[in-house]
Amino acid sequence: MKVAFFGTPSFAVPTLEKLAKSNAHKIVCIVTQPDKPVGRGGKVVYSSVKQFGLDNNIPVLQPAKISDNVNLLDEYKPDIIVTCAYGQILEQNVLDYCKYGVINVHGSLLPKYRGSSPIQWAVINGEKKTGITIMQTDIGLDTGDIIKTREIEIGDDETAGDVFEKLSSLGADLLLEALGVIEAGMATKTPQDNSQATHLPMLSKEKASIDFTKSAEEIRNFVRGMNPWPVAWFEHSGEVIRVYKANVGKGDFCFPCKDGYVNFEIIQMPGGKVLPAKDYINGRKIRI
Repeated sequence: MKVAFFGTPSFAVPTLEKLAKSNAHKIVCIVTQPDKPVGRGGKVVYSSVKQFGLDNNIPVLQPAKISDNVNLLDEYKPDIIVTCAYGQILEQNVLDYCKYGVINVHGSLLPKYRGSSPIQWAVINGEKKTGITIMQTDIGLDTGDIIKTREIEIGDDETAGDVFEKLSSLGADLLLEALGVIEAGMATKTPQDNSQATHLPMLSKEKASIDFTKSAEEIRNFVRGMNPWPVAWFEHSGEVIRVYKANVGKGDFCFPCKDGYVNFEIIQMPGGKVLPAKDYINGRKIRI
């Protein structure tokens, strides 16, 4: 099939790579978010998906809103649209554009964790498993019929970044399976059980502040879920300290919380490197 691929961040790249290598399907164009300035210098950085398209001579489109510019696809005549962490809500004119509509690669076991940041929230909430869902996109937010799912375990010490890596590879394999059954006319589409749905908010740096009224285990999971972005943080002695790893109980750099103590093992001070807290406090007078 001829595929128009909609995606933006690095999570989508393994799926894009595997699809590009497939002999059964051809990526006719890539649609990704417009370039944005990053950092204090305002340097424009291409999205991971755009860079892949440029490196592989695949046409790249970057409309501010694809629903207002769906005619941009006319030149490429796709049979199906595949979305993977694209970052825009699609309106009905896009959903109806192709013969096979739009399918989405979603990083959770739907109907749980609809919306943005499903991988991070699964880790934050201490889930022991998650997975990938391939769904037929409809006008709702991750409410479409399920075509395929596959489950993985979340390791006790895995960060959101670790789970991202596992799911991005899994999503690529599952997408090719889904495209195969769709093209063969053998796809089974199962409606979601809306009574089991969960929908959690988008993450931000402001929302990454550590709440010490939570239990030590909740804080530990929060730190795991915020790694590698936006990274959990707290203020101590007038400075914002970022935390990359935490554990339950007392240690070199521990703080009281709801049910005892939480120990921050890997930290970053303002303007400093990421390093073990023990290395940082050696030779310094720190009030714990």
